[in-house]
Amino acid sequence: MITNQSPAAAITVAGLKKSFKDVQVLRGVDFEVARGSIFALLGSNGAGKTTIVNILSTLLKHDAGAAAVNGFDVTSQPGSVRESISLTGQFAAVDEILTGRENLVLVARLRHLHGPGEIADGLLERFSLTDAGTRKVSTYSGGMRRRLDIAMSLIGNPPVIFLDEPTTGLDPQGRIEVWAAVKELAGHGTTVLLTTQTLDEAEHLADRIAILHEGRIIVNGTLAELKALLPPATVEYVEKQPTLEDVFFAIVGGNGGDAVDTTKETS
Repeated sequence: MITNQSPAAAITVAGLKKSFKDVQVLRGVDFEVARGSIFALLGSNGAGKTTIVNILSTLLKHDAGAAAVNGFDVTSQPGSVRESISLTGQFAAVDEILTGRENLVLVARLRHLHGPGEIADGLLERFSLTDAGTRKVSTYSGGMRRRLDIAMSLIGNPPVIFLDEPTTGLDPQGRIEVWAAVKELAGHGTTVLLTTQTLDEAEHLADRIAILHEGRIIVNGTLAELKALLPPATVEYVEKQPTLEDVFFAIVGGNGGDAVDTTKETS
């Protein structure tokens, strides 16, 4: 159990470990997420991002370490954790037979909330779906479905939301729509933990970025702090600042280059 969680932290993870049979997926993960911020967990396929989300959302038990969400320990207080969160997986969990409004009303009724119609209408407006609210979801674009999925996850006003690779399979326009929705969440004070393997997604959205590699957080900081890990390149006498992609491949290796041997973690 975490007993020294920072009051400013919505999520605290300390020494988290998880193995599946002989495969060690998490090897001691540590990070904190400030309330009302967007925190991106960046890593390749198989890095352990979804495993962390499943542990934090009480869907999976960890082997060692500790984790707390909204001040509640995920092991000893799982019910309180579940009341504090919402989870949106890699694919939109919407009913295509129903309209967008009907999807929202259904979830509000399942949560036994007062005024489900008013809740639905408010979320449709908030996510720019009012005009499409009476249409069946089967007619929606990928970006619209994902925005509706995120809107459904906000019913009940959870203070923390997990978005596990929310733009998987979306075209560029759909990605832009979802990015705007995610920024809107943080603008209303919701804490967002976002997993992604898309570098520009983390660069555009996150207040802080943690790179997960081989089961460990190898660097954690703001975009500016991560870029400061590499010196700027000079091309034809013009200073070129490193991109997040440069930082990522320099730290984890690959893309034709050798990994930077660094244990530095910005704070």
